Amino acid sequence: MLKNLLNLIFPKLCNGCNSLLLKNEAIICSTCRHGLPLTQHHNLKDNYTTKKFYGIIPVEFSASMLFFHKEGIVQNLIHNLKYRKHQEIGTFLGNWYAEDLKEIAKKHDFSEIIPVPLHKKRLQERGYNQVTTFCEALSKNLHINYNDKLLFRNLYSKTQTKKNKEQRNEVTKSLFDVTFTEADYDKHFLLVDDVITSGATLEACAKALLKIPNAKISIVTIAYTDS
Repeated sequence: MLKNLLNLIFPKLCNGCNSLLLKNEAIICSTCRHGLPLTQHHNLKDNYTTKKFYGIIPVEFSASMLFFHKEGIVQNLIHNLKYRKHQEIGTFLGNWYAEDLKEIAKKHDFSEIIPVPLHKKRLQERGYNQVTTFCEALSKNLHINYNDKLLFRNLYSKTQTKKNKEQRNEVTKSLFDVTFTEADYDKHFLLVDDVITSGATLEACAKALLKIPNAKISIVTIAYTDS
């Protein structure tokens, strides 16, 4: 009865379209779930995500789960995950995408899942890293260790959302570094972020990880956008 009362006072809304969720729905409504623009990148060798890194960094595998369109379902999901503390969205999407990545994970034998880190100040401001629950869901379902200590952001910078490609590339050149030991040699790291736009952030993270002897890099993001 208390649960019904709480639902009446604080109705559960779809994180995609903000409509009321039905009793058998969670996180997003059935209409939004069926309307999610899945990329199928994991089935395409020369996908859009992979092409971002041609001639820049050696990437073993890369894929994005969803296409990001302005004013679309995915933009709403990412906004709610990133700024409104709806971390359950990351878990929901991570559980879903892990099913698509199971054979990929076996083929490439990923050693660890590495999130793109926030600076300590940004983490304190927001209270959480928006990719954490997505990474944790992948880690649990794919049985791959999650490591959020290896890669770190050493400079605090304002959000890059409104910067153009050249500005983002300039800002990210020295943002990231790694603290590693011999135990990290020869590992295959699965680097994870929420949205890939220019690819500059992931490129900088990958270059930091490649300081580790014989390291290999693969990349997964929740969403892909050209904007």
